[in-house]
Amino acid sequence: MSFLDRFRRGSSPRTRGPARDGFRTGSTRVRAADTTDVTHLTEWLTQRKGVEGFVEPRTAVSDVTLLLVAHDGEWTRRRVPSVQWAHRFCNDHQVPSYDAAVVGVPQRMRDYNRRKKSGE
Repeated sequence: MSFLDRFRRGSSPRTRGPARDGFRTGSTRVRAADTTDVTHLTEWLTQRKGVEGFVEPRTAVSDVTLLLVAHDGEWTRRRVPSVQWAHRFCNDHQVPSYDAAVVGVPQRMRDYNRRKKSGE
């Protein structure tokens, strides 16, 4: 193996093919979405009011995620199979959904985190 082979994409056996429990992004393994994630999102959604969905794109360290934020700023985040799946999930549950990369996350979520951190 030459020195430059280390920088060529896919030249290392550890980056080829899917990981056993998800998919591989560089040297990290990302767990794929499963039924427990969907169950959690559905239960969380039905127990709160004023919920909005924020679809977060795939990054180097995580797959596509759906961030649900309630009216008071309480939130949960779980992996989902795809961006389209996340928007369809929100539409099926009559919850507005937004692309988090475009609109960001709501201020009420940041305020909620600040209140929790300060012990309120």
